[in-house]
Amino acid sequence: MLIRFWIAVLIVVSGTAVAQDKQAVDLIVSGGTVVTMDGARAVYQDGSLAVRGDSIVAVGPRAEIESHYRGAQVIDARGHLVLPGFINGHTHVPMTLFRGLHDDVTLNDWLYKYIFPAEKKNVNEEFVRWGTRLAAAEQIRAGVTTFADMYYFEDAIAEETKAAGMRGVLGETFIDFPAPDNKSEAEMLAYTEKFLKRWQGDPLIHAAAAPHSIYTCSKKTLQDAAALARKYHAPILIHVAEMKKEWDDSEKANGMSPVQYLEKIGVLGPDIVAAHCIFVDQADRKLLAERGTGCVHNPSSNMMIASGVSPVPEMRGAGVAVGLGTDGPAGSNNDLDLMEEIDLAAKLAKISKMDPLALGAKDVVGMATIDGARALHMETEIGSLEAGKKADLVLISLSEPNAVPMYDIYAQIAYSLKSRDVEDVVIGGRVVMRARKLLTVDEPAVIEKARQYGAAVKKSLGME
Repeated sequence: MLIRFWIAVLIVVSGTAVAQDKQAVDLIVSGGTVVTMDGARAVYQDGSLAVRGDSIVAVGPRAEIESHYRGAQVIDARGHLVLPGFINGHTHVPMTLFRGLHDDVTLNDWLYKYIFPAEKKNVNEEFVRWGTRLAAAEQIRAGVTTFADMYYFEDAIAEETKAAGMRGVLGETFIDFPAPDNKSEAEMLAYTEKFLKRWQGDPLIHAAAAPHSIYTCSKKTLQDAAALARKYHAPILIHVAEMKKEWDDSEKANGMSPVQYLEKIGVLGPDIVAAHCIFVDQADRKLLAERGTGCVHNPSSNMMIASGVSPVPEMRGAGVAVGLGTDGPAGSNNDLDLMEEIDLAAKLAKISKMDPLALGAKDVVGMATIDGARALHMETEIGSLEAGKKADLVLISLSEPNAVPMYDIYAQIAYSLKSRDVEDVVIGGRVVMRARKLLTVDEPAVIEKARQYGAAVKKSLGME
C-alpha cells in the first residue's frame, strides 16, 4: 500500500510539473486544418495555434502546441479550416445604407446622377455610424477581419470599426466639391490632420488620407492630401484607372495615363493603395511595381458597372502586390462578401484570357489574405498565421454539403466554400463571432435601423 501511495504522489507531482512548464496563453485554437498562408504555404492537417494578447505566439501540429501551451480559452476547431482573416482591400462601408438604390448604369452616371445627389441629401455622421455598424456585421459574418475604407466622417467610422473589434485602414475623402462632412479643401485638410493625429499608434485603426481620384481632385488637392499623409507616415487610398473615360480624359488633358500622371506629380509611391487598376498598360505595371504601389482588384464591381477587366495576371507577373476588394455595397456590387470575390477573381481572369490557368485557386486565396496584406503595406502584421503576427483568423465549417469531399484545400476555399460557412472569427485575439453569433455588434438593432434609413432615403429622393 505504501509503495502505491508514493507512486500516486509521484504521478501527481510529475503531472503538476508538466502543467507548470506549459506557457500560459489567452487562446488556443485546437485541432483544425490550419492553412497558414506563410511563405512556405504550410498546412497543418491536425493543427493548432496559440495566442497571447493580440498576437500569435505559435502555430503548428496540435500535439506540439498543446504540449507547450495552456490556454485560458480553447476553441475546438476540429472539422474546420482555420485561415487568416480575409482582407477587403477597398470599400465604402456606410454605403450599405444605399444598397440597391440604383443599379444597371454606367459608373459615371451612377456617381453623378444618383449617388452624389443621394449622399448630399442623406449623409451625416449618424448615417455613417449606422452604415458602418451594418457593414461590420456583414463583413464579420463573411470572415473579413480587415477592410480599407474611403468615405466621409471617417473619424466616426473609425470609432464604430474599433467598437466592432475590426481592423481598418480608413481614409478620409478629399474631393473637389463640397462633401457631406467638409465643404472645402481647407476643411478637408484640417479634419484629416486631426483624424490622422488622433489614431496614430492604435492597434486596430490605421488612419489614412483618401484623395478620391484624378478625375474628382485637382493636382493641388492630390498633392496636398499626399503631403499630409506622408507627414504622419499614413497610407494614401485612391481610385486609379478605374474606367475608360478616366484613361481617355487623362491622355487628353495630361498627355499620359492616370498612373503616369500620379508619378509625374509626385503622388505615386509605396504608401499608395490604388483601387481598381483596370486601365494599366505594360509601362504602368512596371511603374507600379517599381514604386511599390499596392493595387486592389474589385471583380464584382468591375463586372457590374462594365468598367473593364483588370489585368491581374500581368500585374502579378510584373511584381505588383494585388489584393481583393468588394468596392462599395451599392450600385457597384451590393454586398461585402469577399469569398464571392475570391471565386469571381479566378473565373473572370480565366474567361477574359480564355485560359483556365490564368489565375489559380491558390493565387486568389493569397489575394484575399497575404497578398491583400501586401497591397495594404501591412504584410508584417496580418495576412498569414505566423508567430509574431496579429491573431486575425477565421474558422470555416467543413460539415456542410458543399464542403465535402475535399481533395484540394485552396480549390475548396475558392470554388466550394461560402461565406455562410464561416463560424468563428477572431480579430487581434478577440473572439468577435462564435458559432455564428456576433459578439460585438447588436445585429437586430442594426437591421431595424437600416430599414428605417431605407425608407428615409426613398422619401428624400421622391421614390415613394
